[in-house]
Amino acid sequence: MQVLVNGVRLFFDVEGAKLVPDGPVMREKPTLLLLHGGPGFDHSIYKPAYSALADIVQIIYLDHRGNGRSEDGPRESWNLPQWGDDVRAFCDILGIASPIVLGVSFGGMVALAYATRHPAHPCKLVLISTEAAGGTHLDRRVALFERFGGPEVGALARRRFLEVQGHPDQASLEAWRRLAMPLYTRIPRDPDAARRAVSRSEVLHWFTRPGGEAHTFDMFGDLHRIQCPTLILGGEDDPIHPIETQADIAAALPSHLVQFERFPNCRHAVVPDAPERAIAVIRNFIEHR
Repeated sequence: MQVLVNGVRLFFDVEGAKLVPDGPVMREKPTLLLLHGGPGFDHSIYKPAYSALADIVQIIYLDHRGNGRSEDGPRESWNLPQWGDDVRAFCDILGIASPIVLGVSFGGMVALAYATRHPAHPCKLVLISTEAAGGTHLDRRVALFERFGGPEVGALARRRFLEVQGHPDQASLEAWRRLAMPLYTRIPRDPDAARRAVSRSEVLHWFTRPGGEAHTFDMFGDLHRIQCPTLILGGEDDPIHPIETQADIAAALPSHLVQFERFPNCRHAVVPDAPERAIAVIRNFIEHR
């Protein structure tokens, strides 16, 4: 399905009913809006893992502009403020009030942009393996990639994070996908998940280009604006967004709002590496926080 949002048609999919029969009434489930990682990927890699939550929430998967099955819009609009504003406008158009917004990796950055720009709108945030500023803990990232992938991957990481800062060409991106991305998770991903995904390298090149927003954005000065309970999940062995980036977010948010869960022996995405505990933590946060 697609809907026109801020001049661009955005693709979304829905899992589960909003209203379900419950004795003599129709019970309304909260809406969980899932924001995918990337940029340049789509929502499909989160299916079926997050289906485990569909009994307590209606799940809406959204492809950001320039990503997945959504339209591009002008390249200049591929930025975190616009992606964050798109989330709010998307909810307004579909009549979604007080959503639970869950962002993974890059999707977590979009969730933070949305929540700091529209702080009264979400009822809860879930941030998984993300960061609030680019260019932090770079030596730690290089060290972890070298630890898990050896000298060749360490050299790739050193070039991406410390020297060139990004993927300057398609060859660099392909080498990263082939050698470094398999290290994002401790448990190998289902290869069919990558085959099903719609990959859009143009937006990744734009966001991570030398001097691009991936390296320069900084939302720490605005995190105090967040008003809703926030669950932060991070892997202790995450090489792309080290656990220190999650700790930095937790320390910057109002302490009474934060639940910070660290996952040992997990890398970039805690749900693939520790599915039972991760889904249980998210479920408990939704139902009881």
